[in-house]
Amino acid sequence: MSVLVVGMSHRSAPVALLEKLSMDESVRHQTALALIRQPALTESMIVSTCNRLEVYSTTTNFHQGVSDVVDVLHDMSGVPIDVLRDYLYVRYADAAAEHLMLVAAGLDSMVTGEQQIIGQVRTAYQYAANSGTVGPQLHGLVQAALRTGKRVHTETDIDNAGVSMVSFAFDEAVSQLGVKDESQPFAGHRALVIGAGAMASLAATHLGKQGIDELIMTNRTRERAERLAQHAREAGVEATVVDFDERTVVLSHVDIVVSATGSQNFTISRDDIPTDHPLMLVDLSLPRDIDDNVIRGTQARLVNIEKLRLLHQDETESDGAALRIIAEELQAYSSQQRIKDIAPAVTALRRHAADLIQTELIRLQSRTPDMDDHEFEEVSRTVRRVVDKLLHQPTVRVKELAANSGVVSYETALQELFGLDNDSQPVKVDLDMLPDAAKLATITKAETLQKQHKQLRQTQGV
Repeated sequence: MSVLVVGMSHRSAPVALLEKLSMDESVRHQTALALIRQPALTESMIVSTCNRLEVYSTTTNFHQGVSDVVDVLHDMSGVPIDVLRDYLYVRYADAAAEHLMLVAAGLDSMVTGEQQIIGQVRTAYQYAANSGTVGPQLHGLVQAALRTGKRVHTETDIDNAGVSMVSFAFDEAVSQLGVKDESQPFAGHRALVIGAGAMASLAATHLGKQGIDELIMTNRTRERAERLAQHAREAGVEATVVDFDERTVVLSHVDIVVSATGSQNFTISRDDIPTDHPLMLVDLSLPRDIDDNVIRGTQARLVNIEKLRLLHQDETESDGAALRIIAEELQAYSSQQRIKDIAPAVTALRRHAADLIQTELIRLQSRTPDMDDHEFEEVSRTVRRVVDKLLHQPTVRVKELAANSGVVSYETALQELFGLDNDSQPVKVDLDMLPDAAKLATITKAETLQKQHKQLRQTQGV
């Protein structure tokens, strides 16, 4: 039984597709219950934000588990399975644990080091716990991930990474604008903010603190833009909202445009730019939101965070310490899980040994009727001590091997000591790299037929 992650995020899928898969509390509850009703899934937890949709589950079979999750997502969203396969990624076993730790630490976010995601992971777990869809395995993983995220935020400077990139971008914009009042560089200006995620929120806050007169918000989901506008108004900044399709219409009425959506397509292209109106464009997205060609033949200027990251690479490498923390926590979690995995086998072995001892002692007693109770008790203690001593070293050693499988393969140790197989090798791939269920069935059938044919030929002496 291993943890499986099937998901998509701003790194792998367009915003429009993420929105189709976005779940409110009710849908999340129904989907989580549908997941654990699938044949290969036993636990489930769903992380659904504006930038990601991830299903965490435990499965008894890797390929069947992936197929079950995709089927449920298809039924829930109506998105064709072929489309899901193009954008979903898969993480399995240790790779799944590492992924959740990266997510909780903010290293997989559009804004590196954002703190909001750790709360979203905690909320996702609480939803799943209330729905009764998480068990001991996901509980252990989530607790390890939350601990990892907390360590990263308290022991490193990663919280400043995203804020720093926004600051770099706006410092560059101020430099290009040539403003005189550096304390309030955007006073007397209006700005359009495209997007409503963490980076857009940081940008709106930054603009407000630097004296912007008015903010105009827009986002594919208007409700999220409304929330961001409300936050701006509460901070004392005038803010309004326009529909996403109307974003280019207001370009002639603003001085600054900030785009932070992570869209697969440009939110602003060359044809959208009014040629006779000066604009300062700030692109805070990776991949880019704004076409580089906007500055050709126009009065527009462009600040691109992708280029700024290269200029300030040394200042954005605080995630090195975060990665070391994740490596430590992953090693501790994986060792603990492997020890838990072999505990039933060790218990079963000792129970089997005790049964054998009892059987043989009864047999001995029946064959030696003249042995008195004192002698029989002494023999019994001797036999049990011998068996305990024989089993002590192998059971201690197999736990050590399990905890330090990077040195010696613990699955090999289990096979040798207990005759067990392990099917929990880490997997980290995009879903479209995996064969679909029908293809797997065909492959399995072909392999079975080949094996049967070979056995028949051997029987016939061919």
